[in-house]
Amino acid sequence: MYVKRRYGFWMTLNWSKKPLIFGAIYALLIAIISVLMDVQISLPWQPVSVIGIAVAFYLGFKNNSSYDRTWEARKIWGSIVNNSRTFSAAAVSFIQGEKAADYQKELIYRHVAWLTALRHQLRLSRTWEHVDERLNGHYVPTICEDYNNKLDNELARYISAEEIQELKMHSNRATQIMRKQSQRLQKMRNEGYFDDFRHMELHVLVGKFYDDQGKSERIKNFPFPRQYASKAYWLTIVFAVFVPFGLMDIFKDHADWSFWIGPAVSGIIIWIFFLMEMIGDYSENPFEGTYNDVPITSIAVGIEIDIREMIKDDNIPQPMQEKKGFLM
Repeated sequence: MYVKRRYGFWMTLNWSKKPLIFGAIYALLIAIISVLMDVQISLPWQPVSVIGIAVAFYLGFKNNSSYDRTWEARKIWGSIVNNSRTFSAAAVSFIQGEKAADYQKELIYRHVAWLTALRHQLRLSRTWEHVDERLNGHYVPTICEDYNNKLDNELARYISAEEIQELKMHSNRATQIMRKQSQRLQKMRNEGYFDDFRHMELHVLVGKFYDDQGKSERIKNFPFPRQYASKAYWLTIVFAVFVPFGLMDIFKDHADWSFWIGPAVSGIIIWIFFLMEMIGDYSENPFEGTYNDVPITSIAVGIEIDIREMIKDDNIPQPMQEKKGFLM
């Protein structure tokens, strides 16, 4: 997620420069052909503008839908923040007995392990995501999650080696960590560390964590419908093809110096429409680890700080800082 006040103009231009360059070159070639052949190859601007209006409406629909996915993802992780604090406060308050401090720490550490596994799983690549740009660190620091190489090392700070080894037998480690958490709560209830009522309250929170995980996985594993995403791209190309011909009708006097402004104006119009399309395209997948991601790593670290402070733990991490204007 970009956290500065606004994207810089040159940064935006550099990110989306290809449509501007190719659009201007394409329009210039049409203008040169028109001059060399001494023919008018223009189209009336009115039908071209109608196409542009239709494409603009469609891009607006796509961008609104993409924004909804991003905002829903942020609300889900806001729920995880609130429920994590509630669960940890309940664990600290409810668990009483000889080993209460050890059990409180175990539950909170396992919850951090669940957050760690979940964010790693949500950053796994999908075929419809912008994987190359994420891995190459294009405009953004290299993604901090690496499910295959880093996850076990991070989990080792919170749960035992035996538990990590057991998790390797399962495809969804976050699910199994929360299952283990539920089993430990039952064991504590059997040993009398809290009563049935408090056990039920804690288990309700476990259910909410599963709900939030499932909602996150729904966004991650079900892409923005390809028919809508693809149509927006191809309709933008169709409009871009006709733009130079429509502007030729306006700047049609070959002898006038303003005729050569047409290719530049065409390039700008094409760039604006493709920029709108790209904004929607890069907002569809809020967990892919690129420019417009929901900063789940930063959120998870913030949760860890809050809940470990509840047990007055040592070596609590610092809040994540932005790098190059991006917060992951």
